[in-house]
Formats: sequence, C-alpha cells, structure tokens
Amino acid sequence: MEFGMIAAVFALLLMILCGFPIAYAFGVTGFLITAIAGGNSSFHLGQAMSQMGGFALLALPLFIISGALMSEAGISDRLLRVVDRIFGQLRGGLGLVTILSCALFGAISGSAAAAIAAIGRIMIPRMIDDGYKPGYATALVACSSVLSLMIPPSIPMIVFAITSGISVGAAFLSTVIPGLILAFVYALLNMAFSGVAARQTNQKNYRSKQILRADHDAEQGRKQTDLIEASWALGLPLIVLGGIYSGIFTPTEAAAVAVVYAFFVGWIIYRRLTLRSIASSVRDGVAMTGQIAIILFFLFVLTRSMSMEQIPQNIANTILGLSDNYIVVLLLLNVALLVIGMLVDDISGSILAAVVLMPIAIKAGINPVHFAAIVGVNLGLGNVSPPCAPLLFMAGGISNLHLPAYIGPSLKLLLTGHLPVVLLVTFIPQLALWLPNMLLN
Repeated sequence: MEFGMIAAVFALLLMILCGFPIAYAFGVTGFLITAIAGGNSSFHLGQAMSQMGGFALLALPLFIISGALMSEAGISDRLLRVVDRIFGQLRGGLGLVTILSCALFGAISGSAAAAIAAIGRIMIPRMIDDGYKPGYATALVACSSVLSLMIPPSIPMIVFAITSGISVGAAFLSTVIPGLILAFVYALLNMAFSGVAARQTNQKNYRSKQILRADHDAEQGRKQTDLIEASWALGLPLIVLGGIYSGIFTPTEAAAVAVVYAFFVGWIIYRRLTLRSIASSVRDGVAMTGQIAIILFFLFVLTRSMSMEQIPQNIANTILGLSDNYIVVLLLLNVALLVIGMLVDDISGSILAAVVLMPIAIKAGINPVHFAAIVGVNLGLGNVSPPCAPLLFMAGGISNLHLPAYIGPSLKLLLTGHLPVVLLVTFIPQLALWLPNMLLN
C-alpha cells in the first residue's frame, strides 16, 4: 500500500484507541481514503444507502424489540426461579443458576449487556448473601454474560453475517456448540471454586437457602408451576430457530414472528406488559437500531472505499507474508480479534472483524462460517478482558465494586475457562461447522 493509504488505516486505529465514536471513525477514514485516491465520495454514499435497504437488515431492529419486550415481561425472574429449583441444591448451585440463566436469557435477548442487567441485579446480591465473595460473584456474572453472544439469536452474529455476506442462520449455528461447551466448562469451574471457598469458610457447600427451607411437596408444586411459566419464555428461541432451520421463514420473518410472540406472552400470558412498557421497549429498540445503523452506514462507506483501493487484500497479503503456516495465521487472527474485543463493543468488533480480518481468513483458506465462530468466542473473551472490558465494568457497576475486587476472579475464569474454548474452536473447525452442515447443508 502507498504511504497515504497506510496513514489512513493508522488514522482509523488511532481514532478507535482515543475513544472516537466508532461510526464517525469509519466515516472519516472512508472519506480520507477516497480523497487520497482522488475518488468521488458521493458514489460511496449512494452505494452505502443502497446497502442499508437490504431486507436482511430488518431482522436487527425486530430481534432487538422482541428481546426488550420479553425483558419487560419479567421473564428473567421466571427463568431464574425454574433454574434455581432444578439446580440450586447442587454444590455451587447459585453460581450454576447464574451461568445457565445467562445462557437462557441470551437465547431470548441476544445481548450480553441485557443479560448482565437482568440476571446480575438479582443473582449478585443472592450469591453474596449465600457466602460467595462479592468479587467472584461479579466476575461470574460478567464472564457468563458472553454466553448471550453465542447462544442464538445473537445480535452481534446478525451484524457480522450482514456485514460479511454469509448466511445469518449459519452464523447463528456456528456458535451454538462453542457456547454450550463454554457453559459446561464454567459450570465445572464454579463447582470447583465453590468447593474450595466452602472449605475455607467451614461451610458444607454453597446452596440456595430458599431451596433448603422449602417443604418437599410444596417445593415440587412450585417447581412445576415455575416450569410451566418459564416454558412460554423458552418457546421464543424454539419457534424462531425452528422456523429458520426448517425453512418455514427467513431470519427477518423469524424476527417479526418473535415480536408478535413476545407481545402475546408479555401481554396475555404474563400480563406484565403495559402500554408504557411496550412504548419503552420500542423506543429502546429504535434507539439501539439507530446507533447500529449509523455505524453500518459509515462502515459501508469505508468498505467501499477500501475495496476500491484493494486495502483489505493488501493487508491480507502483508500478514500472510509474515507466514503462510495455517496455524500461525489462525493464532494471529485470534490475537487481533482479542485486541479488537478489548477496545470496542461486540457490535463494533464484529463489524471490524468482517471488514478487516475476513479477507485474511478467506485467503488463508479458513471457512467463513468457522471464522464466524472464531469471531464470536474471541469477542466475548475480549469484552470481559481489561483494559476496556465493557461487560466486566458493567457487572462491577451493578455490584458497586472497584476493579481490584473482581479482576483476579475474572482472569482466573477467563484463563482456565474461556481461553481453552477459544483454542478448541479455532483448531477444531467441526465444533463450528457440524451444526450448519447438518441443518443447512
């Protein structure tokens, strides 16, 4: 690349590092590249506007609104109750309840931040009351929240699929098995850590006191009632994903069905939705969609200008010039994704991965769907890794703790739990490809 183009790419990185709004960083860089090349910016603006009219993009606001409606309907409380009654008596029961609830809530909301807000505000105080150290309770909620990014429907995976041009359904499926593995690993680690903590504090084990005090017969009746109530919430991902992969409707049509179903459950079944809460859900969905739409618009401008000057191909050639070893390229991509995840949010990270790193992955012979899974697990790891760690700090805000109190437990969970899963997904492609191959051929 000539010096001017290299300067433009470094300007983009510098703006991101300095906290410049990601959308405008994309736009400034796109216009800068066009100006250096002597091109016409109006052409790129027209192309970007045309891409914004894509039918698949309509799935984004609909999934966001459906998740907001289900959150307003009080499903987090119902999910927590039913999971608590089933698993609360195990060693480290409340920790296990937290992990599984984040995964289930992700299947409904598709947002890690929403999982922290809904699950963390309930489970962090309960775990502390039950004997968990506040720092560990905060770390467990933060680390488990990334399951919401991996269990479909996942909003970052929708954005990545739209940006990279791969199937939304395939992107959804690519992170299912990695997400289940991560949940299982965290459950095992929680049992081990809880056992150590229990011995240190002379407690038999960490349990839900509510479960221990309940009469057995009454408890069984409440468990059945909670399960019936929670089944309505769990029906949302079953209907949406079942409809997509059976071919009944497209992801965009599935998103519309999700909004109708969420409204029905919240208004008729749970009777928690009001006109005010519905308006609030729609307003929040529109606001979040607007933010993402601005990012995507300027991204399309940047992508078009970069493609015209073959910048992604040149970056790919430069990196592949360092080594043509497949394993080395995979490791370099993982490092790049981890750094991106540390610096920006999951939406912006998925966009950057699609624009900058996808050409490298394709040129190295990595299956695009496999790369989608690598992006999903790495961005989740980056979003809870310092220095930026937006999800980690959000959980700390709920528990009102400072970073030193929960950074140790967080790093322990990430290094012994999440990082090994990243390596498994990276070097065993079938973990990402088996479900898409089986269901989508």
